Amino acid sequence: MRTATLCTVAAAALLQLLALAEAAGPQEALYAKYENLDVDRMLRNQRLVAATIKCLMDEAPCTPEARDLKKVLPDALKSDCSKCSAKQKENVRKVFEFMMKERSADWQRLSRKYDPDGEHKKRLEAKLKEAQQQQQQQQQQKPTEAATAAA
Repeated sequence: MRTATLCTVAAAALLQLLALAEAAGPQEALYAKYENLDVDRMLRNQRLVAATIKCLMDEAPCTPEARDLKKVLPDALKSDCSKCSAKQKENVRKVFEFMMKERSADWQRLSRKYDPDGEHKKRLEAKLKEAQQQQQQQQQQKPTEAATAAA
């Protein structure tokens, strides 16, 4: 999540990363700061993803964005990203889904570090599964709606 991506997404979702007013306080300002990230583009940048993971694992220096992520990640995990906007939650979903599918070994390492008891991981994975099922249902409804409209 390539430093900025993983950090941003994790911060918003955990993130994704990440939408409160700047005046609400320093941590809330971090969430608002990353409201309009292009998460899809960031996730395609493997170098950025790898650097972000290394930062989060304390294996390499962090970018300012990665440092921000490290600050909000524990709270975002505990609160189920309660301070995140709908868009940030969607970005977080994308990041988690990407990590589980494309970087599963890194997902496991990050999970062990930031959620050693697995408490949050189970909840997040269940929510992701639910979101995927909802997307599938919506996709199945589109052809039915199109056929109804054509008739």
